[in-house]
Amino acid sequence: MTDSPKAPKVGDTFTLVRECDRYRPVYYAAASGDFNPIHLDPEFARAAGLPGVILQGLCTLGWAVDAFQRYLGDPGKVRGVRVRFSRPIAVDDVITFTGTVTQVDGERLTAQIDAVNQRGEPVLKGAVLEGVA
Repeated sequence: MTDSPKAPKVGDTFTLVRECDRYRPVYYAAASGDFNPIHLDPEFARAAGLPGVILQGLCTLGWAVDAFQRYLGDPGKVRGVRVRFSRPIAVDDVITFTGTVTQVDGERLTAQIDAVNQRGEPVLKGAVLEGVA
């Protein structure tokens, strides 16, 4: 992970790696109230056509925002997020979030974040995050 530069510039990059251990969907369910059984019950998830339980999408989004706020150095500097999920995250997946600053206009900046699992499969494509320096 790179530290936030004093003055962000187009082309700056940042990364964050997170692992979806078997407890993460449970912890997130408790924190968010999202107790959908596809996140907690392997048999139910398989009956729904999934390989097993999957992580809540908003937890994935939270990890992407975490990567950006670490770059900015302050969660209060995040101003907006647009995201499209590409693939569910399964238990034991290791996700690498890679962000690139794409625009800087004064103190306002925009970054794009993509994320892949350990097999190189995209789980998040072209998330756009906006913030202030």
